[in-house]
Amino acid sequence: MLFNSFLFLFVFLPIVLLGFYGLGPKVNLSVIIRWLFLCSLFFYGWWKPLYLILIGLSIVFNFFISKEVAKGKKPFLVVGITFNLLILFFYKYADFLIYNVNVISDTSVSYLNWALPLGISFYTFQQIAYLVDSCKGIVARTNFFSYGLFVSFFPQLIAGPIVHHKEVMPQIRNPLLTQINYQNLSRGFFILMMGLAKKIVLADTFGIIANNGYANIELLGSQEAWITSLAYSLQLYFDFSGYSSMAIGLGLLLNIQLPQNFNSPYRSATIQEFWRNWHISLSRFLRDYIYIPLGGNKVSSGRTDMNLMVTFLLGGIWHGAGWTFIIWGFLHGVALVIHRYWKNSGFEIPKIPSILITFLFVNITWVFFRAENLEDATGLLDAMFYFSKTATSDFYLVSNLYNSPIWAAGVLLLFLPNDMQLGNQIKPTFKYGLMTVLLFVLNLIFLNSIVQNDFLYFDF
Repeated sequence: MLFNSFLFLFVFLPIVLLGFYGLGPKVNLSVIIRWLFLCSLFFYGWWKPLYLILIGLSIVFNFFISKEVAKGKKPFLVVGITFNLLILFFYKYADFLIYNVNVISDTSVSYLNWALPLGISFYTFQQIAYLVDSCKGIVARTNFFSYGLFVSFFPQLIAGPIVHHKEVMPQIRNPLLTQINYQNLSRGFFILMMGLAKKIVLADTFGIIANNGYANIELLGSQEAWITSLAYSLQLYFDFSGYSSMAIGLGLLLNIQLPQNFNSPYRSATIQEFWRNWHISLSRFLRDYIYIPLGGNKVSSGRTDMNLMVTFLLGGIWHGAGWTFIIWGFLHGVALVIHRYWKNSGFEIPKIPSILITFLFVNITWVFFRAENLEDATGLLDAMFYFSKTATSDFYLVSNLYNSPIWAAGVLLLFLPNDMQLGNQIKPTFKYGLMTVLLFVLNLIFLNSIVQNDFLYFDF
């Protein structure tokens, strides 16, 4: 079930809210927690009911093993982390390993061809973090249904943000959880509509441009290749930022504040700043549970460089099983190492050139992130930097690269206040209500006229 579908917006969500606020004043909070847990499992199972078994087993196993970990039994922590990583490996990386074994040994081992369960990378990392924090003794005691809701909460289950227990658990257990909060409702609906508009108006349109370019790399001239790469950069940003905004908006409708996952990352002046503003919850996880345990920057300079490289190689692998993702992670690790030495040199570049350089690097490395294989990635990069190359006439017959209104809207939105900044200004007044209604009507028009597309991070 997609956030950008009539079924979700006009059937599932109203039923959830009706049960939440309708039952809230009449029943114990534990009933509401179970209601949200049940709704979240139904939402997840709508895609493929069989994978309810997988997430159910994952929740049950991690809940009970966290009890043992909290008692200081560190072997259980090893068992828990190993179990989670093995599940993730078999579904996400086994075929990649088989492919490389076949290439190296010239064999033909059969692939598993297991479909990747939605959200498995997100809820696996979230539960690993919970186990580690249980071992540190910084997790408050909770019951099974509260834990289950923490893991499966439908607004952020499929594509994040990766939430920390201390951000959500206290809110879940708040006795005033179901009390109507008009500020949360108005902010939540506005941010939800902003996120939906990013997805269906901008991301899906840029997706058509990017997909067309990547499907015809051999026909691209230099100009068209750059437009293709930029279109994907904007598609990915508005797609994932849109999902994250919708998650936050949905959370607010249920009086739960989820963490911000984007903070205008394409306005970052350095690669370090970019990673503080792009996919914030993943960056935090990589920092707290990989980079710092490796020693962070509290070790020798060479070890710090190695820690950065290992962290971002693992970040690349987390996104997908393929050499393109590994190269993407490697390049960002190298960029962070270079930035570290540049920063220590004391030499500064003016802000605007810095923003342009950072975005240029990010845009180029997204080519590896998007390309189906290394051949496509190098093919597009060759076209981008072969400045005298022009597109073949056939490409113009299938090209819609020059969609001026969507480019203008996309670029403009990058420099306006982001969803969270706008949402913080929203009040339950007629003025803001009218703005939200107009946004809703715009979304309704696009929902009724386009094919609904999955969010890109569903694949990760």
